[in-house]
Amino acid sequence: MYWERIALIVPAPLRQPVRVERIEATLLTRQRLLEGNVEAITCNGWHVYLNDEAGSIPLPLNSRAEVLLREAGPEIEQPVRGTAVLLGHDAHGEEKDAPAHLLQLAEQLFDTALAP
Repeated sequence: MYWERIALIVPAPLRQPVRVERIEATLLTRQRLLEGNVEAITCNGWHVYLNDEAGSIPLPLNSRAEVLLREAGPEIEQPVRGTAVLLGHDAHGEEKDAPAHLLQLAEQLFDTALAP
């Protein structure tokens, strides 16, 4: 069984736009978007998925995702590398759409309109 959720996707290459995309909320989909294994950084009501081998592959630095994460609140110790996929979650950990406040913050930071 799968379900679709609205994700905020922040690619590392600056030539690729930050976008909102409806994705299947499955591990396979996250692995495809992240080009490998998945790790999650969790914050209050949302989380970001990153490639867990990004530093050893190495994937390119993702300055936009790093700025977004630092502004949004979670403590991150390592540079963000590769594509970042942001989704929401409920109190039971079930996947939800990316929260509106993250979409609004991304619009402000990156001077772009994101439509779910």
